[in-house]
Amino acid sequence: VPAGLGEPVFEKLDAEIACALMSIGSVKAVLIGAGCKFAEMQGSEANDPIALRGGKLVTKTNNAGGILGGISTGMPIVVRIAVKPTPSITKPQQTVDMMKMEEGKIRLRGRFDPNICPRIVPVAEAMLALVLVDHMLRAGKIDPLRFR
Repeated sequence: VPAGLGEPVFEKLDAEIACALMSIGSVKAVLIGAGCKFAEMQGSEANDPIALRGGKLVTKTNNAGGILGGISTGMPIVVRIAVKPTPSITKPQQTVDMMKMEEGKIRLRGRFDPNICPRIVPVAEAMLALVLVDHMLRAGKIDPLRFR
């Protein structure tokens, strides 16, 4: 991902990535870079010092996951998602019959996915790709006329 995608306030790259990934059913958290580990770090540990490697600007740790201040750094984008378990299980579950307004039990039968994580991976990758391509178009990194 090239450096310079995103904006510092509105249309921040990390905010739009989080928004897109949170729109996927069952996704309950989006972690960018070190994610929640930042809460346990000192400022000196969390900083992503900039260095030169082979004539290119890089960050030494990529703790920020390739995005600083809402703008891509040119380092790899590192994003993880937390997915809640599917509620569709064979175990009887507590529910309420809305017509009768009575508590009861429900047991699901038929075909359903007991684990949706394998299916979410390509969906999340596609959502991330859409956000990145959108930002590349906005930044003029891709010529939209080339695809006609």
